[in-house]
Order: sequence, then structure tokens, then C-alpha cells
Amino acid sequence: MVHTRVRKFNTGDTYPEQKLDNDLCQAVIAGRTIYLRGQCPQDLDTSVSVGIGDPAEQAEQVMRNVDQLLRECGASLEHICKVTVYLTDIRYRQIIYQMLGRWLKGVFPVFTGLVVVALARPEWLVEVDVVAELPAE
Repeated sequence: MVHTRVRKFNTGDTYPEQKLDNDLCQAVIAGRTIYLRGQCPQDLDTSVSVGIGDPAEQAEQVMRNVDQLLRECGASLEHICKVTVYLTDIRYRQIIYQMLGRWLKGVFPVFTGLVVVALARPEWLVEVDVVAELPAE
């Protein structure tokens, strides 16, 4: 493979009730660019959903995941360039953006926010998609 795939998995293991069979990964490093899979409020190691019903706790888990994955790729939060936020309810925007803002204080990425009908699991209220650049060597 040309690119580095980080934390490979199959959707059949992650979403057994949905009868899927897709080979995916949590991050791809292509050249110096890091593309993170949309991060949901799910523990990366156990696949357990975190903060059910609590948008602030879900946003916190999402950012823990983003931070962990970037570090596994050799980068950190300060290397984030682009963030896309998916919310299932516009009423969660303020509390979720406040949490994301605490994690990204001083980073100044570009942000896009969308309100969607649903995410992959009904208990998820937020998903965050990130593009970052590896630090200079």
C-alpha cells in the first residue's frame, strides 16, 4: 500500500448488528497529510459508546480519540488544519463547540459545522472529522 493505514478494522466487528463488511482504518497518512476517520464518542480500544445522552461528554471523548490518533500518527492537536463537526441537533452546538474549543485553544483550524439527521449509532450526538499535517522533520 502506498499510504500508511493506522488502526485497521472491519465494520463487521464494529457494527455487527448492521451486517456490514468494510475494511477501514481510523487514520491514513498520505505523504505528510493525516486524514482521521470521523471520530465518534466511542472508546477506541473497547468500542464502547461514552457519554450517552450527554453532548459535552461525547465531545470530550471525540477529542480524546482525535488526540490519541494524531499522536499515534506522529502529530498532535497543533497540527490540525481542518475540522468538520457533525451534530444531530443544533441545540448541542454551543456545548459541543465549547468543548472542542478547549481542546483546540491556540490551534486556529478551519471549521465546518453540519447538522445531520443521524450518525452511525442512534446514541451518538456528535462526530468530528479531522485533517492534519505531520510536523516538519
